[in-house]
Amino acid sequence: MQLNNLQQIFNLLDGKPKRNLVAAWAVDSHTIKAAAEAVEMGFTEATLVGDETLILDECKKHNLDPGIFNIVHESTENSAAVRSVRLINDQQGNLLMKGNLSTDKYMRAILDKEYGLMDRGAILSHVTVIKIADYHKLLIIGDVAIIPLPDLKQKIAIANYLIRTAHALGIEQPKLALLAATEQVMPGMPACMDAAIISKMAERGQIRGALVDGPLSMDLITSMDSVKIKGVISNVAGDADCILFPNIEAGNVFYKINAQHGNSEQAAIIAGARVPAVLSSRGDSTSTKLYSIALAAMLAN
Repeated sequence: MQLNNLQQIFNLLDGKPKRNLVAAWAVDSHTIKAAAEAVEMGFTEATLVGDETLILDECKKHNLDPGIFNIVHESTENSAAVRSVRLINDQQGNLLMKGNLSTDKYMRAILDKEYGLMDRGAILSHVTVIKIADYHKLLIIGDVAIIPLPDLKQKIAIANYLIRTAHALGIEQPKLALLAATEQVMPGMPACMDAAIISKMAERGQIRGALVDGPLSMDLITSMDSVKIKGVISNVAGDADCILFPNIEAGNVFYKINAQHGNSEQAAIIAGARVPAVLSSRGDSTSTKLYSIALAAMLAN
């Protein structure tokens, strides 16, 4: 199945079990409105954790019925983040969302060794689904926000998160491209060598569920014209579903250029915790937050 826009994720949720969203410090209009839309669309219930007075004021301001939410009062960002994670651990939610609090406070609660959401040895990574105006389908990309310079083990984890996300979106055999500055296997470039190793691992069945190729330069990943001009033989090039970036600079620049100047749509979650966790910017639109909730709902057990 090929998805051409993020709206189609809502169609995939039809008939799925209803999920339970817990939103940490959900005191801002974008978070509350996105949660309300998710509830009204019927694919989730929502618990808003934060200052109850602020939440009720925002509901009144935007003519939202606060009765559609379970509101849990916490007076500070830190206490809201901690309470939200504990609600997840108490099985009162199966997906988490960042509201109007800083990322470091949100992540600190997730990573807490005693009360957080991490199993031993787990690797957290950021997964983004993005629709670029001039590309013919959705792209699933990582990591653009959490791991600065992933080593080989972390890249393998990221690859598996991207593949799992693609499967959740109905793509049976996604095409995963491993980005480098060149398609040549250059021994002096770690990105090329890691990509070559991961490609061989996939060929040998150590990474399953996708067609994997790399190293590939960006033009080869997204442009069939470049594939033809360069004469590259690849079952991924020019038609990738997923892109694994070699470092956070490459991923973040790609994401922000398309977000700011490419008229793109995005959904973003953290993978690797016990539940999918929505991680969007405090300035993101209601639609971006809603798409992110829908993506998390698709990935929630």
